[in-house]
Amino acid sequence: MTINFVTDKVKVKVNGRVATVEMNRPEALNALDVDMIKGLVSKLKEISESDDIDVVVLTGNGRAFSAGGDIKTMLSELDESEFFPVMDCISELIITLYSIPKITISAVNGAAAGLGFSLALATDHIIADKTSKLAMNFIGIGLIPDGGSHFFLEKRLGEIKAKQVIWDGKMMSAQEAMEIGLVQEVADDLQETLDERISDWLKRPIQAMIKTKKILADMNRPHLLKILELEKHGQLNMRRTFDHQEGIRAFIEKRPAKFIGK
Repeated sequence: MTINFVTDKVKVKVNGRVATVEMNRPEALNALDVDMIKGLVSKLKEISESDDIDVVVLTGNGRAFSAGGDIKTMLSELDESEFFPVMDCISELIITLYSIPKITISAVNGAAAGLGFSLALATDHIIADKTSKLAMNFIGIGLIPDGGSHFFLEKRLGEIKAKQVIWDGKMMSAQEAMEIGLVQEVADDLQETLDERISDWLKRPIQAMIKTKKILADMNRPHLLKILELEKHGQLNMRRTFDHQEGIRAFIEKRPAKFIGK
């Protein structure tokens, strides 16, 4: 049986034991605004409570997985009382996705950048189309990664390589991302590879897989929560810097930024 749930910015399709959660702002390359973040949290919590779903696929509608945080939020002059609730929404999404008692897959098409890449890293398994591009590119606008990326990158790469990826902020091909350990599979045909992965997992004792995930998530959640809190305060400080304002101006004006270290 197939069941469909649709909101303006998040679509959910349930087919048997698999739920596909699709970010649905194709005109904005699925940039994550507060409404979309809240919609994702709501739908993931609904899925979490279902005993009939074992696998969750996260993907994006259109030409991109997600281009990152919404530019309007980055441009807005939010003070602490307004900024922290936005960051708390991001933290709730990341914790919900990381902890959900299902096996999660990010099916990455097009770009997965900034917060969009953080979201993919919060899942158990990333399959990237061979033409996709991935970037932890906060540094380009004078910011630090958020969405728990310090946690996920350190877990996947170790501290030294994590810092290199964050500080370089370069766009990586799917193959480059797989070679350093950020992506598990690169697909010539994304849907075909996704279907094969899901079919394989559904033939396994998947409740044992989910139990292992839950044990590790329970062990690591306090550390992730600490990282999210550090990112929240650190990001507020970065937004107040000259370099961030210069990075945003350069982005809008489509020119190289002139950072001064302040």
